[in-house]
Amino acid sequence: MGKRNCSLPIDNCILTIAGHDPSGGAGLTSDIKTFEAHGLYGLSVCSAITVQNDIDFKACIWTDTEVILAQIETLFERFEISVVKIGIIQSWEILSEVLDKLHILNSEVKIIVDPILKATAGFDFHATENQNLLDCIWDKCFLITPNYDEIKLLYPEKDIEATIAHISEKTNIYLKGGHRTDKKGWDELYYNKIVQINIEPKAKSVYEKHGSGCVLSSSLASNIALKIELDDAAKNAKYYTEQFLNSNDSLLGFHQKINTIKSSNS
Repeated sequence: MGKRNCSLPIDNCILTIAGHDPSGGAGLTSDIKTFEAHGLYGLSVCSAITVQNDIDFKACIWTDTEVILAQIETLFERFEISVVKIGIIQSWEILSEVLDKLHILNSEVKIIVDPILKATAGFDFHATENQNLLDCIWDKCFLITPNYDEIKLLYPEKDIEATIAHISEKTNIYLKGGHRTDKKGWDELYYNKIVQINIEPKAKSVYEKHGSGCVLSSSLASNIALKIELDDAAKNAKYYTEQFLNSNDSLLGFHQKINTIKSSNS
């Protein structure tokens, strides 16, 4: 038997905390594919087991909070993790616990939260009644990546402009434009509280994909892990996702390895 090698397997690690989708189109398997396409080694913590395929979402079995936290702690014991992407979590309260744990393990960690409130098939994950808790959660995040439907549900008493202004005081926002009624496919980045960048689509048309939101947020997290400036990271993620959407005409896409990550400051 060969001698066990206890050296770290790789330096470029990134973590996803997300649900398991048996179809491989969304959740942690989709995130891992995206990470690898960006040249990163993906680590994963399973927050839920879903019963679904690319068109039907039937059930969600949540992972115990203690198990999620134990998975996270065990990975941080072994790997240097500077960027974490988070998908579905059972509740805002548990998400807050997870965020606290990550900051204890690495006070400089950058956390990208994709606030998934509803599956495409209509399954609701959690309500947003405790808005004070939401405010505390945004303070712990580096970036959130809602779509237009999701951001409107976060603070129902506010209009979308007021919601963006409110959240922008606490964290950066990448607002996905696939659900817009006007300028469909135009995304918006809000960062440093005052900067707004409009990101227009390059593709004239795209094929709909199961898990496209997961792909965009994990691509964005990958660019951040690669130390790309946020405005360039957002554009890179947008166009990576377009390439993924047009990889075929089915609901499940293919990931193409990226040879060069571009940043205007590199």
